[in-house]
Amino acid sequence: MSKITDKVTALARPIVEEEGCSLWDVEYVREAGSWYLRVFIDKEGGVSIDDCERISRRMDPILDEADPIPDSYVFEVGSAGAERELKRPSDFEQFMGSQVEVKLYQPVNGSKTFVGTLAGYEQGKVSVTVGKETMIFDKAQTAQVKLHVTI
Repeated sequence: MSKITDKVTALARPIVEEEGCSLWDVEYVREAGSWYLRVFIDKEGGVSIDDCERISRRMDPILDEADPIPDSYVFEVGSAGAERELKRPSDFEQFMGSQVEVKLYQPVNGSKTFVGTLAGYEQGKVSVTVGKETMIFDKAQTAQVKLHVTI
């Protein structure tokens, strides 16, 4: 985590929790020439637009006062989403047995994307059961692991 996201996480967590939600992630990224600070939240039963709005309104003055980012940026508060990215060991533990999509940097067996059941996570290695086969992907191979929702 960058120092900016560490600072924003420390500022956001108490507010998010006071609003009955949990802090899923904070990201500070450059997209299309602009910087975005995004706070992703989660809540039992789902996050509403009202949750996002309340947290955003409470955080705005705190971010202005703390000024953790010297440049201009777009601030957004949103739901972690049904197809949220799994990053931390606790994320993998929470969703063990769930359907996930693993995206790789380089193809394995001719494919860069695998969908299956999260079967394990240990020291950065992700185990996914695809059909009847359990595949293990090393952290260095893995570009992204996210929940996979079938409609």
